[in-house]
Amino acid sequence: MASLLESGWLYLITHFSEFQMATLGTFLLHESVFFLSGLPSLYFERSGLFSKYKIQKKSNSPASQDRCILRLILYHICVNLPVMIFSYPTFRFMGLRSSLPLPPWSVILSQILFYFIVEDFVFYWGHRVLHTKWLYKHVHSIHHEYATPFGLTSEYAHPAEILFLGFATIIGPALTGPHLFTLWIWMVLRVLETVEAHSGYHFPWSPSNFLPLYGGAVFHDYHHRVLYTKSGNYSSTFVYMDWLFGTDKGYHKLKKLEEEEGKQL
Repeated sequence: MASLLESGWLYLITHFSEFQMATLGTFLLHESVFFLSGLPSLYFERSGLFSKYKIQKKSNSPASQDRCILRLILYHICVNLPVMIFSYPTFRFMGLRSSLPLPPWSVILSQILFYFIVEDFVFYWGHRVLHTKWLYKHVHSIHHEYATPFGLTSEYAHPAEILFLGFATIIGPALTGPHLFTLWIWMVLRVLETVEAHSGYHFPWSPSNFLPLYGGAVFHDYHHRVLYTKSGNYSSTFVYMDWLFGTDKGYHKLKKLEEEEGKQL
């Protein structure tokens, strides 16, 4: 397995420059993972497939879903891609590298765990600040246009928010100066996590059923369905920050809402 990965990586670094891999390569990988993982929940909502696992009864109209997709493409091309290009020198300065050998899995996994912890801490406080009155009205309310989220709404946000909360995602790698391979794995896992949290579905195989402290779709769906001043559940991946600071409002109130709607997960 290791030799296969290194052979594939050797092909990439032989045919593409580090700049191309770190910018265009990262962008294409992000787009592929994001849309391939986010489109299924959109299809489920339109078709009614897996409706018994849907957290909310309400569904978005096809027009509102299409609007989300078009704006996402615009944001990704006009915001995400330029940020990746212009941040490359900073990451290079902080120690980003792409050469062989690939780092050992012990290093990769320990760094990614560190990134999740740092991201969760920074995201929690940044997200909580975005729920103050002025910032919510002028910035964060765009993300909350979808009270019934589906996977692709995870990155539907004001450009300022994309930059603001995107800092939480890159600060961990910036501190450690990782190998580009590690950075790609981190990005893929982070995209899959946030898409799942916004999917609007809670399946028997959902990660929150197996991973301790993992919030997932049930935890974050509650955040979208109530008024901004009462939502709570500000964490991105894990729930411990909300537990520590008393902003964990999801589970008990969600059960009450489900009873009122006559629906159970």
